[in-house]
Amino acid sequence: MPEYAIRTQGLSFRYSQYRKVLDNVSLNIPKGAIYGFLGPNGAGKSTTMRLLTGILPEQENAIEIFGKPLHGQLPEVFKSIGSLVESPALYLHLSGYNNMKYIATLRGIDHSKITPALEMVDLARDANRKVKQYSLGMKQRLAIAMALLSEPELLLLDEPVNGLDPNGMRDMRQLLVKLNKEKGVTIFVSSHLLAEIERMCTHVGIISNGKLRFEGTIQQLAEQSGACRIQVSVKDAALWADKLRTHYPALAFDGNQFVLELPAREDIPAFTKTLVNLGADVYEIKILNGLEEWFMALINQK
Repeated sequence: MPEYAIRTQGLSFRYSQYRKVLDNVSLNIPKGAIYGFLGPNGAGKSTTMRLLTGILPEQENAIEIFGKPLHGQLPEVFKSIGSLVESPALYLHLSGYNNMKYIATLRGIDHSKITPALEMVDLARDANRKVKQYSLGMKQRLAIAMALLSEPELLLLDEPVNGLDPNGMRDMRQLLVKLNKEKGVTIFVSSHLLAEIERMCTHVGIISNGKLRFEGTIQQLAEQSGACRIQVSVKDAALWADKLRTHYPALAFDGNQFVLELPAREDIPAFTKTLVNLGADVYEIKILNGLEEWFMALINQK
């Protein structure tokens, strides 16, 4: 039986008698996982994060951290947890290093850990620059460096790529995978971006309207979408369309592209490899439906 960094059993939460934000949410985050908590804005992701970090008081004692009830471990458990839940509180007039020094002093952490944490998030070269000169992505990475000062086993991040440009999103994704692989940190990260979660995570939970709609591995998530229609851009598309119709009778041809249906998303790499081995010059393969459509239908449930 796997060990869990976080478990919730029927977690519910109300801000008032008439406003139930979470409804019987049971999460299982294995140790060593990158767990994506996925859902649209307003689904209940941030409320869950605030409950897990003690910002909001638990109402039903439904949360376990490292196999023990959260309420009995506060505040000591946060020596083993790093978090970025609200917007990072940074002193813009100070350097990145001095921001780190302030937090380390406040938390009683040896200053020798500052530089390694900055190196981990690729900010060592910018350590002496004032934070007001940092990009949004650099500020997010500095906030994560602060969370890493205590060398946590578990990292809780609420929408860490929100507002970042594509390069910033890629840097954040690479950083989290690096932390997981090199440091063994379990990461619980919320997002409303399906593509980012797919690229980065090992496990996923999908929430909408306060209810957990799906939980499983990324592989299990991909399997939910069933048959997968793809659009293939290839040199001499008409020739290849004729050759492939024997195996894919429903194949449709249009200009330099053809469209066909594969049994599942996981069949795309083998199909592509077969085309290339047969001599086709493949320019692009685009998924026309499948996981995204299933996801949208799931989160629109009441």
